[in-house]
Amino acid sequence: MTAGPVRRRRAFAELVERPSAQVLIIGGGINGVATMRDLAMQGVDVMLIERGDYASGASSASSHMIHGGIRYLENGEFRLVHESVTERNGLLQIAPHYVKPLKTTVPIFSTFSGVLSAPLRFLRHGAGRPRERGAALIKIGLVIYDSFSRGGGRLPRHEFLRRRRSLAKLPRLNPEIRYTATYYDASMQDPERLALDVLHDGLRAGRSPGAMGPGGAEMGSGALARAANYVEAFGVSGGGVRVRDAITGEEAVLTASVVVNASGPWTDLTNAALGRGTRFMGGTKGSHIVLDHPELLAATGGREIFFEHSDGRIVLIYPLNGRVLVGTTDLEHDMREPVTCTEEEVDYFFGLIRHVFPDIEVGRAQIVYRFAGVRPLPGHGDLAPGFVSRDYRIERATLSSTGTAQVLSLVGGKWTTFRALAEHLSDEVLGILRVRRATSTKGVAIGGGVGYPRTEKALRQWLAANSAGVGRERAARLLARYGTRASEVIAAIRADEGDRPIRDAAAYSTAELRHLAATEHVVHLDDLLRRRTNLVFTGDARRDCVRDVAETIAEVCGWDADDIEREEAAVLAMLERQGRYRVEERATSRV
Repeated sequence: MTAGPVRRRRAFAELVERPSAQVLIIGGGINGVATMRDLAMQGVDVMLIERGDYASGASSASSHMIHGGIRYLENGEFRLVHESVTERNGLLQIAPHYVKPLKTTVPIFSTFSGVLSAPLRFLRHGAGRPRERGAALIKIGLVIYDSFSRGGGRLPRHEFLRRRRSLAKLPRLNPEIRYTATYYDASMQDPERLALDVLHDGLRAGRSPGAMGPGGAEMGSGALARAANYVEAFGVSGGGVRVRDAITGEEAVLTASVVVNASGPWTDLTNAALGRGTRFMGGTKGSHIVLDHPELLAATGGREIFFEHSDGRIVLIYPLNGRVLVGTTDLEHDMREPVTCTEEEVDYFFGLIRHVFPDIEVGRAQIVYRFAGVRPLPGHGDLAPGFVSRDYRIERATLSSTGTAQVLSLVGGKWTTFRALAEHLSDEVLGILRVRRATSTKGVAIGGGVGYPRTEKALRQWLAANSAGVGRERAARLLARYGTRASEVIAAIRADEGDRPIRDAAAYSTAELRHLAATEHVVHLDDLLRRRTNLVFTGDARRDCVRDVAETIAEVCGWDADDIEREEAAVLAMLERQGRYRVEERATSRV
């Protein structure tokens, strides 16, 4: 299916007009765009292509957490935990508009469970049968975890409570608990939007003098950083990478001194397309459901409930955007097969909720969205998925037997460490190019985190400066949604005389969505509904809303009446296929 008339897209045209660069990055997930940002800040000429939409693969299927990985301590991954905690603390500072402190409570049903098995797993590098962790082991882990936050941490220390005080704070918890442990990590409110901010900053950093396009467009053939979504790498030719625009079918050959394969769980498939078969990856599927369930939402007390089930899987029940996110599974997956959240997984989640909150009923009618993704984990043989390292490594090869381009394949990685990972990967690239690092990304604010108000006084000042034409309440809502980049959205709203609320989703408006479609690389309706807004995540993408949004952005996207029908049909089919519910009947009943 194509979107809009078949014509050369600007983003793809900018690659074709100058089809060479120092670096070509394949993969527009968080690690790919973060690496582009880092390299652009060093003055490196870099191109990035993504076969789908930005942050539409593993990056969009996360648990919405930025965390240190307390359970990795049991596997002896102290370097990863230290880096993760450091990066978590850093993201709280450089991306405060999307990364927030998250109070996390662990319900504990035993005292000494796992005390003997954990050291054995440590000595055997994660091997062994998983067992539920008891209070003693969790206490030890949290003491070590807190120690990693010293010096750079701004979050409170952990707290241990016995049954009586635990139930006083969270009365709907299973009364069979013996203790609760509460500590702080961080939530990531809108991962796709954070990835888009990183992309935006990378393109801006790579802008060269005179590269500004019509209307202040950030990319041009003169820019040192260029990117295009819906462009697939499918082969090699003459020492370059053959690529195809998925929208128009146009093909080209892109050349670079270094090719970075940052395609996540698809890394082996990408290498195969580049003529180098590899078996680096062993990704596991993680699924989640999103519930519209006020009773369960209230029972969480505004905190994440995080625990390990008896089968060794990590489970979370997490209040987010007025809904409850429940996850996750950890299952082997073949990347050649579709990635879906199955009915069996839904039943598993419901059982977990009953285990923690036994007097709260949940059912399928309360599911507003379900999603699944594959973690980009390394191959792990017979090791249980839950104990596979979440660390990363970089593999090096040449593009082809006749070419000289170096290929760096990223194996592993997780959301929390994307900045540090990108810095390490960029250092490898800079070494090959023999370019000295000019600056670090450490401490550099991301997107709407620049100048984000951190005090009540600063918030009042920001609102006073930006509320004209939209009102204080709406300006505050837009600040929460976009960070300080909300000022750009507000300017677009003021300039649009036809602005009005979206039908069935009044929190968004037509001018706001037209601005996003015009400035954030929107190709399909799905891009806007799932990754530029949270309308699908919260279950607000009802039929009337979907149609209204399609008609609202049609002119910006160059769609005619037939295109609108196709885009709407595709989104409704996606919602019914992944959500397993009829859009027009969502949340009209409870079971």
